[in-house]
Amino acid sequence: MAPRRPSIRERVPGPEVARVLLVEHDVAARLTLQAILKASGYSVDSAASAPEAMDKLEKEQYALVLCGVRRETRQECQRVIDHARAQEYKPATAVLTTNGETKRDWERSKSSRLLIEPQEVPALLTKIADLLADRAAGRERRNMRRRRQAELVAN
Repeated sequence: MAPRRPSIRERVPGPEVARVLLVEHDVAARLTLQAILKASGYSVDSAASAPEAMDKLEKEQYALVLCGVRRETRQECQRVIDHARAQEYKPATAVLTTNGETKRDWERSKSSRLLIEPQEVPALLTKIADLLADRAAGRERRNMRRRRQAELVAN
């Protein structure tokens, strides 16, 4: 029998897929959001609690950390967001709200800079793409600054 020939997918590397960590306590919401994100081409890991999410943040690198929040889980979500922002690789972070929690409620707590309300799937996916683009632009700006500083030191 002839050796198996690699498929085109195995021979030609595809574009890098953004890794997303989805933190959501509610199983139905987590599975729904995970399915939407995967169907949109993202690599998604999920966590049901803050400790589980923080453990994953220590072991893997993510482009984006999405944290679902309800009034009773706000502090847990903030712990995850703070932990993500403390990572050296600086993932983008966002908060998802449901059950009537408004952007004003979250901003009043001064806990986070960004809020995504998943009311419409296309709008949600657009906001996620924008977050990832902003993160990439910020990373490139930091790299350019480092290169300039290295050039100045070398000269």
